[in-house]
Amino acid sequence: MANCSECGPGYRSPLDAMKGRREEIVYLPCIYRNTDIHKPDYLATVDVDPKSSTYTQVIHRLPMPNLRDELHHSGWNACSSCFGDASKKRNRLILPALISSRIYVVDVGTDPRAPQIQKVVEPIDMYWKCDLANPHTTHCLGNGQIMISCIGDPSGNGKGGFVLLDGETFEVVGNWEHPGEAAPFGYDFWYQPRHNVMISTEWGAPKALANGFNPNHVKAGLYGSSIHVWDWTTHRKLQTLDLGEEGAIPLEIRFLHNPDATEGYVGCALRSVVFRFYKTPEGDWAAEKVINIPNKKVEGWILPEMPGLITDILISLDDRYLYFSNWLHGDIRQYDITDSRNPRLVGQVFLGGSIVSDGPVRVLEDPDKQPQPRPRIIQGRRVPGGPQMLQLSLDGRRLYVTTSLYSGWDKQFYPDMAKEGSVMMQIDVDSVDGGLSVNEDFLVDFGKEPDGPSLAHELRYPGGDCTSDIWL
Repeated sequence: MANCSECGPGYRSPLDAMKGRREEIVYLPCIYRNTDIHKPDYLATVDVDPKSSTYTQVIHRLPMPNLRDELHHSGWNACSSCFGDASKKRNRLILPALISSRIYVVDVGTDPRAPQIQKVVEPIDMYWKCDLANPHTTHCLGNGQIMISCIGDPSGNGKGGFVLLDGETFEVVGNWEHPGEAAPFGYDFWYQPRHNVMISTEWGAPKALANGFNPNHVKAGLYGSSIHVWDWTTHRKLQTLDLGEEGAIPLEIRFLHNPDATEGYVGCALRSVVFRFYKTPEGDWAAEKVINIPNKKVEGWILPEMPGLITDILISLDDRYLYFSNWLHGDIRQYDITDSRNPRLVGQVFLGGSIVSDGPVRVLEDPDKQPQPRPRIIQGRRVPGGPQMLQLSLDGRRLYVTTSLYSGWDKQFYPDMAKEGSVMMQIDVDSVDGGLSVNEDFLVDFGKEPDGPSLAHELRYPGGDCTSDIWL
């Protein structure tokens, strides 16, 4: 954290953040929806300090007051976008529930190791004030407000709008976008104020994806394939970039962290393609395919070809490396993006997935010409599911990974994980030359939770991280 009495939360710059304190605890939402356990989802606090006596243990659990919320992603009441405002503190974790459409405001400031619920924003506030539902990504804004992207309307149809919360009272203020200008679908977003731009992505209609994935819903137009460019100041939608079939289901979007940068990347799940988006010399925005993970021809699976299914991506704070997970193929990849138009693969590690050598699926044809990976066993626990959510340490040397994507899809693609619980792992990163290796001494097994196996999802550090903080 910055050492000055007149600074707000976070760090002065991304490179300053790289010199920040090593992470000691992380917060993860743990989900029971779509499992056999009738208990509320909860927020887990995990000790990741190697010097601690409770290293790799869940040290606190905060249950939600309702069942089947589907906690998913989280964000902050304040981050590095408020660095210049000494009155702001990063002390509330904003925890939207993807299916119930509640928003939990969690006090992590009073005791970071034992968070408590401060407020519950009920769905009716979002329904009536914004005509939105199914909140997903949270970002704090430099003006003190909190902005949350939504993926649907209150009836379960696709609708990509944005809810604003007051940063002090956490009441719903209203929509960020103008009436009638919501995108057809919503999911993630990232803003870059120096270029007066925000770009949002698309998943699908909530009622199509809620309980599993049906490929016919893609053909029926219930999933998105576009990214949307917005004027950050006027909140007007300026452009829609249709990424086509190769860009179906564009999920996580990341600008480079440098606030002067005019480019970034978006991972498109269905065809496992990464697009680079960028500002053109004419001042508008365009996108080009820069990474393609080819499908593998298989037998013993639900389809004759298996995509990698890129589900999470992130960029190191120095904008040198791009990481993403292939949830079905089972690997995490590290690319050097020094030449941003030509990412270069420098690291790869397999952690479970659907093509393990002793599983029911046989790979008939692999354009990557790799043998089927052996199952990954850490401390006697076979890794269930595939690598999904990622979080990188500020210094870029440790990559944390969980294996649950979303309970409805977990149950469909990895039914054993839905019964046995997910895991959290740590990957050692060579941040100089590139390279990934599993830390065999690190495992958090959510199959051993007191109320039964749970599905742990996104990871957050109390002081901010490379997927939460934006610089002005």
